[in-house]
Amino acid sequence: MKIICSKADLLKGVNIVMKAVPSKTTMPILECILIDASAGQIKFTANDMELGIETVIEGRIESRGIIALDAKLFSEIIRKLPDNEVVIESDEKQNTSITCEKAKFNIMGKEGDDFSKLPIIEKNESICISQFTLKEIIRQTIFSIAPNDTNKMMTGELFEIQENELKVVSLDGHRIAIRKIELKESYDSYKVVVPGKTLTEISKILSGETEDMVHIYFTQNHIMFEFDQTIVVSRLIEGNYFRIDQMLSSDYVTKVTINKREMLDCIDRATLLVKEGDKKPIILNITDEEMELKINSQIGSMNENIDIQKEGKDIMIGFNPKFLIDALRVIDDETIDIYYVNSKAPCFIRDENQSYIYLILPVNFVA
Repeated sequence: MKIICSKADLLKGVNIVMKAVPSKTTMPILECILIDASAGQIKFTANDMELGIETVIEGRIESRGIIALDAKLFSEIIRKLPDNEVVIESDEKQNTSITCEKAKFNIMGKEGDDFSKLPIIEKNESICISQFTLKEIIRQTIFSIAPNDTNKMMTGELFEIQENELKVVSLDGHRIAIRKIELKESYDSYKVVVPGKTLTEISKILSGETEDMVHIYFTQNHIMFEFDQTIVVSRLIEGNYFRIDQMLSSDYVTKVTINKREMLDCIDRATLLVKEGDKKPIILNITDEEMELKINSQIGSMNENIDIQKEGKDIMIGFNPKFLIDALRVIDDETIDIYYVNSKAPCFIRDENQSYIYLILPVNFVA
């Protein structure tokens, strides 16, 4: 095999597929990037058996072939080469040379045929959304997944399609994030749970442009995202997702309309008094025309009042300040509506159309 590519194109391809190279594995071949120039285009592939990424890069094929190269070493070599054309050449014994200007590396590759190829996904019906929309949906929900897999279902996000609506849900036991978007067409109903790791890595690759589209395909065990010159295939999390409709309520005794930026900045200031790992709640005291936010910790105390519009009863309620900050940061609206049921029940932050809903459980506090 012999290919010639610019360093920039090689680096772009490497950066995309590196996201699917496992940090630990019992299969050394999976620590490699597969370079496949056997069929008229240059494809890079990485696969950790849960997540697989394949991308096509620009370049010239002087002689066809296929080789698997150690991902970490290959990426470091490409990263440190001069900004010029790079020649990658391998022989039948997998001896591989990487040459750029006066720099030449000789490394050992592995048989490309031993590499675990991505599962073949039949491209039947796909849903199509813009890269911008998918990137935004992930940003506005991913913070609510559980960080570890004590409950595997909580480490993923529900993707539910009903007719022309896509609903994405995440939860970690203390809060729920829901985003709904209208699709341009109607589709068959699907309900799958996508690993949070997959969505995090996809979000890093997406350009985020409104004109660039993503095609999403579903099978019983896998989901595939196809965009630009890249394919991402992920295994789904098996099992039934939580019945979140039972957790959502349209009842409330207090509704507050507030400037989002003011509330976010105020809570942000309050957390200056909270050490990492310290579980001090922020207490919201809601009266007729203002919300008092206060926090007490070993370092000190702070209180601040914000003007609000209120419907219903006065209420005093406490929250983990981080959970409020996480939700407020991803809402783009200038003013938000917050609904309270009582001081022991979750609050709901949602817009009129319920295109987003954030449920946050309160915490006990001593007044």
